[in-house]
Amino acid sequence: MVFMERYDIVVVGVGPAGSSVARVCAENGLNVLAIEKRQEIGSPKRCGEGLSKSSAERMGIEVKEWWIRQTIYGASVYAPNGKCVRIDYEGPEGWVIERKLFDKFLATEAANAGAKIIAKAEATCVERDKDGIKVKIKRGNELHYVHTKILVACDGIESKIARMMGMNTALKLIDTASAVQYEMANVDIDEDRIELYFGNNIAPGGYVWIFPKGKRVANVGIGVRAPMAKKRAIEYLNEFIAKHEGLANGSIIEVNAGGVPVGGFIKDMVMDNFMVVGDAAHQVNPIHGGGIAEAYIAGRIAGNVASDAIRKGDCSAKTLSKYNKIWWSERGNKLSRILKLRKVVESLSDSELNWLAEYLKGEDLVRLARSSGLKRLAMILMKKPKLIKLAKSLL
Repeated sequence: MVFMERYDIVVVGVGPAGSSVARVCAENGLNVLAIEKRQEIGSPKRCGEGLSKSSAERMGIEVKEWWIRQTIYGASVYAPNGKCVRIDYEGPEGWVIERKLFDKFLATEAANAGAKIIAKAEATCVERDKDGIKVKIKRGNELHYVHTKILVACDGIESKIARMMGMNTALKLIDTASAVQYEMANVDIDEDRIELYFGNNIAPGGYVWIFPKGKRVANVGIGVRAPMAKKRAIEYLNEFIAKHEGLANGSIIEVNAGGVPVGGFIKDMVMDNFMVVGDAAHQVNPIHGGGIAEAYIAGRIAGNVASDAIRKGDCSAKTLSKYNKIWWSERGNKLSRILKLRKVVESLSDSELNWLAEYLKGEDLVRLARSSGLKRLAMILMKKPKLIKLAKSLL
């Protein structure tokens, strides 16, 4: 594989964020290199693989049957005592996708737009000069040195590239969810609904999810907050599966684990000649930890700002800070409201969650997930005097 000596844009990490940046910059006529340290883009997967219809629309992508595993028509949300709040849609509301295929689809779209995508290539060192940034790339036994006007870090939680560049993106333990997921076969579940289970004895600081992937196959996973948990995430998950009659006899055909940033966002995501996007910038939905759409949308914003900077010949932090302004206006402020919701939910006891489930309807949960139902939740919480202070934090 031949690397050029100089690029307009070098992207490190080819997940949804990296593919989005690379595609937009290539479509804008820039010379783009995007590298992925793993030998296969999209593997290993580190999410439940859910993609809502509204997320796909916001991403502006064309849905392809070949990366869809299951169409979703509803959801069942369970309180600690087993009380179920159902969400039923009139038509398809989303999909469980095959993430390995989906990420390759996004990367292929970027490549077809003109970006050079190279897997199994790792950025091992970065160094500033007067014109931009030099990047040392290791691929197999070969070392390559390239120069870029703008370097974009899309290399995930605890970004190594951001650290090399001197940007602090470190997370506190409380701001990270530990997630473990099994892909299971021979399960007995409702195949067109997702299921979510809450409770401090089930998944402290998080929840358990069941996302169907076709006939008798599902992703079954858990996210917990370590400071709130008395056991490892995998132990909570194993206990849940053992008690669930539809899962107990299932087989585990794939295991994935990782961290998810759920504690807030990075206010300033740029430096001179440098931007950070996606999980590396903590751009995930704080209530459910989903990051596919958020990463892709942020990548589109960053890509357009980077393209403008290259055209103007000014890649300073001041010019690139337009990315901060647009992202906070379009997504950050809304996600910050959702973060408030998550902090309220995780502070409730199991008995309070059970009480809340008696008042909530499916449409309330839909609005809450979109940050538009916070006032309704606050009014419900105010029915309990001890929760009034908590309720006011939502207003």
